[in-house]
Amino acid sequence: QVQVVESGGGSVQGGGSLRLSCAASGTILSIDGMGWYRQAPGKQRELVATITSGGRTNYADSVKGRFTISRDNAKNTMYLQMNSLKPEDTGTYYCNAQTRVRSYWGQGTQVTVSS
Repeated sequence: QVQVVESGGGSVQGGGSLRLSCAASGTILSIDGMGWYRQAPGKQRELVATITSGGRTNYADSVKGRFTISRDNAKNTMYLQMNSLKPEDTGTYYCNAQTRVRSYWGQGTQVTVSS
């Protein structure tokens, strides 16, 4: 079993920055990839960024150049540095941890960007 808990959300004006954290616990060694997803009101959950155990990253086109995903394996924590935030980045951000047998989700953290 794996548990993931997000933190770091909040409200910020457009152009500002936030850093999200995702702390993983449980059978950490079973985790392969991790990622951040978001869901805006009335919309489907979408991929923001992913990172493999080896550090390979992937980003949604909408956040490339503005967001940076990273992973500190020693601390069992994943981060999402979000810069130049836009109102369309508003939503609930979810942490995901993927093992070979299933996917684990956190409760989500709210990010609100005002214009």
